[in-house]
Amino acid sequence: LVHKANIMKITDGLFMQVAKRVSKDYPELEHNNMIIDNCCMQLVSNPWQFDVMILTNLYGTIVTNLICGLIGGPGVISGANIGPRYALFEPGTRNTGTALVGMNKANPCAMLNASADLLSHLKLDYHAGLIRDSVDKTVNVDKIHTEDLGGQATSIDVVQNVLNHIKAAAK
Repeated sequence: LVHKANIMKITDGLFMQVAKRVSKDYPELEHNNMIIDNCCMQLVSNPWQFDVMILTNLYGTIVTNLICGLIGGPGVISGANIGPRYALFEPGTRNTGTALVGMNKANPCAMLNASADLLSHLKLDYHAGLIRDSVDKTVNVDKIHTEDLGGQATSIDVVQNVLNHIKAAAK
């Protein structure tokens, strides 16, 4: 559980109390808590210690932006918000890339990966795999990179290369 209860005593304090109470229903799961500041430092220095993180919306945005920055940038990583009735799939970061709208420069991989996550969630694993494999080949084999990854490719260049891989694999 990630919080800032040392400062946000009422809201995050309540969040911690409820999470601790719910954790008693699942004794087989280890439950710990960490202040958001330390969490960010730990994610940079020792990310392997984390398995599942419980965060509020604000801390979730902070942590996902940090993680995306560590492992490829905002244009690569997808995110999922899965609840008991609904699921939402999106790029892993929020509020990034708005300056690139209409310029054909944004990296579409995060949105493509989010679409593969959606298909997996719907148990359409073959289709999800086609997209994931095609994005992976585009970035890691063909080295088709947008500016955020140090390349010169446009958004359309990336999408077209992914489509070419999908077409080739689906034959």
